[in-house]
Amino acid sequence: MRKTSLFSIAAVVVCAFVVLVSCAPKKTASGAVMIKGADSFIAGEVTDTGGIDDRSFNASAWKGLQNAQANLGVQVQYLGSANQSDYAPNIQQFVTKKANIIVTVGFLMGDDTAKAAKDNPNQKFAIVDYAYDPALPNVLALTYQTDQAAFLAGYLAAGMSKTGKVGSFGGMNIPTVTIFMNGFAAGVRYYDQKNKAKVQVLGWDSDKAAGTFTNDFTNQAKGKTVTDALINQGADVVLPVAGSVGLGAAAAVQQHNQASPDKPVYLIWVDTDGYISAPQYGSLLLTSVMKGIGASVEEATTEALKGTFKGGNYSGTLANKGVDIAPYHDYDSKIPAQLKADIETIKAGIIAGSISVDPKSYPKP
Repeated sequence: MRKTSLFSIAAVVVCAFVVLVSCAPKKTASGAVMIKGADSFIAGEVTDTGGIDDRSFNASAWKGLQNAQANLGVQVQYLGSANQSDYAPNIQQFVTKKANIIVTVGFLMGDDTAKAAKDNPNQKFAIVDYAYDPALPNVLALTYQTDQAAFLAGYLAAGMSKTGKVGSFGGMNIPTVTIFMNGFAAGVRYYDQKNKAKVQVLGWDSDKAAGTFTNDFTNQAKGKTVTDALINQGADVVLPVAGSVGLGAAAAVQQHNQASPDKPVYLIWVDTDGYISAPQYGSLLLTSVMKGIGASVEEATTEALKGTFKGGNYSGTLANKGVDIAPYHDYDSKIPAQLKADIETIKAGIIAGSISVDPKSYPKP
C-alpha cells in the first residue's frame, strides 16, 4: 500500500476549505446573512435640487439607502438634480439601468414619478413627500404628518420666547412645507390659549395661508437675509422649512448670538435631527421636527428585495413614530420641567385625537 504524501493531504484540506468558503452564506457589512439576490439588487435615488448632502430630506433618504446597503447587501446609487428639468431624465436613467427600486425625493417630483410609473408598470418606485389619489400600484408614497410634531415645537418655541415673537419661513409655498408652518403656528396658539399669553408668529399667517418664502431650497444667502429680518422684527425662535437654505438661517442666528449674547435667538430644524446632521449649529437648536424618512425608505427597499413590496400611501404620525421632535440636547437642563411635561401631555393628546393640530382650532388671541 502506498503512503499518502503530505502534499496530497494538504491538497485535500485546501479543496475542502475552498468548498466550505464557497458554500458559506454571504454576509452584509453589518454582519447579517445576505438575502439571495441582494448583491445584484440596485436601489437608486433621484434627489431634489438641494443635493444629496442637504442635511434634510435628500440626505435622509440617502441614509435610508445606505442603511439598506449595510443591512441587506444591496447596491445603492444616486443621481442629483440641479433643477426641475433634471427629474424626468434622472428617473429614466434608473429605469434604463433596470434599478430594482427608484426612490424620488420631494413633492415637486410627484408628476414625473407618476408618469414614469405609469409608463413602466413593472418598475417599483418610492417617493418621499407626495401621495397619490388614487394610489399607484407600483409606487409607495411616503408622507409625514409633520404638523403633529411641529405643533409640539411651536408650543416649545412659545414657552421659550422672551420677546413674545417667534418666526418661520419656507423654501417654497407647497403643502409639504406649509404643513410644518401650520403645525408650528397651531402649537403657538395652543400655548397662548393654555397660558393666557400673546406670542406672535412672524413670517407665516395660517389664516391667510400666506407668508415668507425664499422660493428655492438651495440659496443659503436668502436664508440668512430672511432670518436677519425676522430677528430684527423681534423673533427669538426661528423655524426655517427650506432644506439647505436653513443653513443660512443658522448662520444668521449664530452671528446674532455672537454679537448679542444677552439676547439669544434659538433655532428649530426640520426633517432630521439638526444636532446630528448640522453639528456646527447644534448649540443653537432647541429641537428639530423630524420625519422618519430614512427608516421608511429602508423598509421600502427591504420589501422590494424580499418580494413583499406593495404600492400605496404611507403616512408617518406621532402614533407610529413616523414623525417626532428630537431630543433637546444642550437645552435639556435649561427648558423648564413644566414646559417639557406639558409637551409630553400634548403629544399624548394628539395621538389620542383629543388635541387638534389645525391652527383654525385656536383663534388668534
